[in-house]
Amino acid sequence: MRSKISGILMAFTAIALLTTSCKKKDDPAPGPGNNNTNNNTTGIGEVGFEFTNYVGSNQLAINTDTYVTPANDSFIVTKFNYYISNIHVVKSDGTEYIEPESYHLVQHNLASSKHFHIANVPTGTYTAVSFLIGVDSARNESGAQTGALDPINGMFWTWNTGYIMAKLEGTSPQSMGTGKSFTYHIGGYKGQFTGVRKVTLTFSEPMKLAAGSEGTLAIKADALKWFSPNNISIAANYQVMSADAISHRIADNYANMFTLTNVLVSIP
Repeated sequence: MRSKISGILMAFTAIALLTTSCKKKDDPAPGPGNNNTNNNTTGIGEVGFEFTNYVGSNQLAINTDTYVTPANDSFIVTKFNYYISNIHVVKSDGTEYIEPESYHLVQHNLASSKHFHIANVPTGTYTAVSFLIGVDSARNESGAQTGALDPINGMFWTWNTGYIMAKLEGTSPQSMGTGKSFTYHIGGYKGQFTGVRKVTLTFSEPMKLAAGSEGTLAIKADALKWFSPNNISIAANYQVMSADAISHRIADNYANMFTLTNVLVSIP
């Protein structure tokens, strides 16, 4: 009798152990794709962007400092905005991490807009970054959006003409505009006069991104580049607010306004 009872108990014990084992296999294990993981286990980091606006060799001072263009027009800046979109961070082997929903509006008058970061960047050695100045055709054809693309930001023309890719406003004694103002609103997303430009910045030293670390790219944006090498005279062109030959020349100019000044990596 005792032998039968012992046998029954052993059978129940075996079943219990088997059930417990099956449950453990069904539980999600820590690793990529699970919400409970962090950067140290998923092999990802972050890349931050810090934009500093200049006019030539001087940091941009809104409404105060006077600058001079290559055409010898003096001017004061009152507004300087530009879109940064479609960010690609490029590894040494040529593969890229592409930021999803990649649309950022840098506004000089809004300090917080000049600093942002992209998350979930895979670890590895990175050697370059590329992005668009402006908003791609897909979002232009979708009409007004939200967030950085919200029309409330003053960077949207109409449903037909789309977004203003970059904006430079100010005053100049050489301007024939009202109150000596000049206004450069550069847009257009299709055809020969598009205002979108691609920028690629190569790192002088590789950025080695480890799990949980953050790389920071310090980027200089020089508003003086809007006026050359294609000569843009405020006296002759004090108002550019449509996609045309002049706006196209300005867009070709501002494609060269970005310079990478520093690459840093911080590890927590």
